[in-house]
Parts: sequence; structure tokens; C-alpha cells
Amino acid sequence: MSGTPRAWQRMLSGRRLDLLDPAAGDIEIADIAHGLARVARWNGQTRGPHVFSVAQHSLLVEAVGRHLAPDCTDRDGLELLLHDAPEYVVGDIISPLKAAIGDAYRGVELRLLAAVRGRFGLTAPSPALARLVKRADRIAAHVEAVRLAGFARDEAERYFGGSVELPEPVVALAEPWPTAAAEARFLARFHALCPN
Repeated sequence: MSGTPRAWQRMLSGRRLDLLDPAAGDIEIADIAHGLARVARWNGQTRGPHVFSVAQHSLLVEAVGRHLAPDCTDRDGLELLLHDAPEYVVGDIISPLKAAIGDAYRGVELRLLAAVRGRFGLTAPSPALARLVKRADRIAAHVEAVRLAGFARDEAERYFGGSVELPEPVVALAEPWPTAAAEARFLARFHALCPN
């Protein structure tokens, strides 16, 4: 056994992803969809017979973003959809724990996100798009907190900001699905936004 700790993970696609120095060529959308569909939001502390996965959260964030900015391009939609893509290998760590862990975790997450963007031809988002992603993410978290994670509305507002009126098809995305459905729907949406 070598004295150097292993810093890579083998993906089901056969790729070997270096977690500390990820390369765009080692990113595969099927691996992302598979992983995100199996990562539970809220550490699994949600109502319903299925976990609410990061794959579903990603679909919800993209739909909320499009509701807020109907002129979104498909590239903008892809940025919204992939905003939490690194969690397919690092998991979904709740915000209070991320704050306690600090910059080391954030650095790994940012390097993975840069590799994901590079793989799918995305550049770093403009300030306006970054604000949209953040706002859509917080609105989605508010919806999930109240509908799934047992937060009172005022408590959700305190931690995630105010909500907005969303159309029923968007809110319906916050109903937990079986893992296979979350994976398939995430992949289908990715291919609709990025057909190449």
C-alpha cells in the first residue's frame, strides 16, 4: 500500500476522476445524473416515501430560474441545472456544516464545477447569471424547506429569504420521485439543453 492517499474516484462510466485536480475529460453526464439522483437533499430529513435528490433540486432550480427570467437561453438553463453538479462526488453538505468546514471544501467544489463547465462548454457565469442562479437556488430551498423539511414559513424566510409565487408545474418538481425517475428526468433535461 502506497503512502500517498488516493484522491480519485472511479466512476461507473469507467472514468477515474481526480477530486483535487479534476479534468474536464473525466466528467461524464451519465455519472453526474447517476450520482445526483442518489444524493439526498437535507441529509435525507424530508417527508415522503423517497428522498428528495439533488437531481430533483437541480431541475427545480432550473425551472425557478426560467420563471424568474423567461428570456433565459439554453446555456443559462444549463448553468442553472448544473449549479450543484460537484455534489455527484462530494455529496450535499448542508450550509451550516459547509460554513464550519470552510475554504477547503469550497475549493474542491469550485474546481469540480470548473471541470464540469469545461466539459460542457460553459464559461464562468456573468454576474447577472450568477445572481439568478443564487436567487433561484434560495427560492428552491425555501420551497423544499416548507414542503419537505418541516420548516415553518417564517423560519424558511429567515434562512433562505422570501419566496415567490410559482406556477404549479414548477412547484410540482418538489414532490420526491424514485431514484430512477430523478436520474432519467435530469438526463432528459440535460440533453434538451445541450443536444451535442
